[in-house]
Amino acid sequence: MRKRFLILLLLLAPVLQTVAQELQAKVVVMSNQVSSKVDRKVFTTLQNALNNFLNNRKWTREVYQPNEKIVCNFLINISEALDGNIYNATLTVQAARPVYNTSYVSPLINFIDESLIFRYVEFQQLEFNENRVTGTDPLVSNLTAVLAYYVNIILGLDGDSFALRGGDPYFVRAQNIVNNSPNSRDILGWNAFDGQRNRYWLMENLTSSRYTLVHDAYYGYFRLGLDQFYEKEAEARKAVITALQQLNTINGELPNSMILPFFFQGRTAELSRMFKKSAPDEKSMALDLLSRLDISNANTYKQEMK
Repeated sequence: MRKRFLILLLLLAPVLQTVAQELQAKVVVMSNQVSSKVDRKVFTTLQNALNNFLNNRKWTREVYQPNEKIVCNFLINISEALDGNIYNATLTVQAARPVYNTSYVSPLINFIDESLIFRYVEFQQLEFNENRVTGTDPLVSNLTAVLAYYVNIILGLDGDSFALRGGDPYFVRAQNIVNNSPNSRDILGWNAFDGQRNRYWLMENLTSSRYTLVHDAYYGYFRLGLDQFYEKEAEARKAVITALQQLNTINGELPNSMILPFFFQGRTAELSRMFKKSAPDEKSMALDLLSRLDISNANTYKQEMK
């Protein structure tokens, strides 16, 4: 059974023998930008189908108790409806992870995928086969392939946050989806030449041996850092500093990688609060690291950590 650190809650709850899905996912499909000539009912049907697809599918072999489900959100913002029931959209993916001994949740992922294109005909069945990612129509397959990819990224990041290299099996699955992704010149995001911040590069950063320290940093930041703040605040801050130093090593060896802005997205306020009450030397060290690693928010750190 998958062990999580909400054990006190489990002791108070009856033992559940049923197998539960891993996600508590919410999918929202927005179509404000689409011409009024398109029947809006199709988007409601799509939203319901995607919620069922994510929440009713078993994504791992592990047993998750109801309180262990990973809370995540998928926002599909459709920007254009093309002929042939084809849609262009952006996909915002968010997921959070509870911090031990608190009611606080910390972001695992807060990312916008700018390149989502898919074909959808109302009431068509949504299918995904891990061993055969691309079906007969690449544009149909692309929608579930993208969602399955991000599900595995979420599971991998969650696994890394609880056990050292705990997410490896899910990153391998994400890599398999990339390797077998829909092959069409109209479908972007799966290839190295499609851009510098896409599905290919995120997968590459999470599976390449050059980025091993990323996994150490995730584990150190969450399990040795955030989870320990309630009982061992000083030691927890030191663990977070170590995680930031590991990320800084990656930044020095592999500048402009995707994983660094990916890690810091949505985390500025959390880090600022974490070090606001630090001793001067520790605060100075944290501020120096954060200003180099999360350049776009450097001024915010300076203001918030005064």
